[in-house]
Amino acid sequence: MAKKFTYRGKSLEELQAMTLEEFSLLLTSRQRRSLKRGFTRVEKKLLEKIRKHKGKDKLLRTHAREMLIIPEMIGAKIGIYTGREYKSVILTESMIGHVLGEFALTRNRVQHSAPGIGATRSSKFVALK
Repeated sequence: MAKKFTYRGKSLEELQAMTLEEFSLLLTSRQRRSLKRGFTRVEKKLLEKIRKHKGKDKLLRTHAREMLIIPEMIGAKIGIYTGREYKSVILTESMIGHVLGEFALTRNRVQHSAPGIGATRSSKFVALK
């Protein structure tokens, strides 16, 4: 039997039935303060798009990396801007209370190859693994 999702003792259905004020009481202080300040213009626009395209498998692109994931957004497919491209992310229950930017990293891991043309003699002979 699969374990049923809960967030601070509340099921997903209970979370979606709550108002934003009630939901904010379950969050940590930093997230609660962010919600208390209200959504920015860009965040409001993203929420309206999510409400409009509820149930459709449409990619909604956004620059709002600081947007807090609320229960209403679960199931949405969002393209989060990394500064160069949009990373496609499907929002799941376990992402509630996190920020969109956490799921689209802006820096890539550096993979160094062999030394280049201008390399010094000592750096050319690096021991192989």
